Amino acid sequence: MTLASQRRLAADIMKIGLSRVWIDPEDADRVAIAITRNEIRKLIHEGVIRKKPEVGISRGRKRTLRIKKTAGRRKGPGTRKGTRVSPRSRWIHRIRVLRERLRSLRDRRFITTQTYRRLILLSKGGTFRSGSHLEEYIQQHKLAKRR
Repeated sequence: MTLASQRRLAADIMKIGLSRVWIDPEDADRVAIAITRNEIRKLIHEGVIRKKPEVGISRGRKRTLRIKKTAGRRKGPGTRKGTRVSPRSRWIHRIRVLRERLRSLRDRRFITTQTYRRLILLSKGGTFRSGSHLEEYIQQHKLAKRR
């Protein structure tokens, strides 16, 4: 006894997929003789035909991954996406910018040679975040030569 047409009608009435239609196996003969939509609706109302609950996507794997990541696992370079600039490369880039800026200021005679030497050592010590920070420092401390 196939209940394919009844299952299809019930799915259409309840607006769900065929796999989510549950038909009571003990009342299968009653369902088999129901051929109209009204009869199927009546069986749904009586509880002979029901909706199965929706099956979601399990988050179990996600939870275990999160636990591992909080423990420091699965975070190596093979997992990371995008480029990362190493602290050393960042330093090299910054110090080159600062030294170039100081050189140009000295050559254009905005600062004296003594000021240049002092600022070079401050740059080497990591005092300045950027070229603009260096310029700000020069203005605040009035190190620029009067013209």
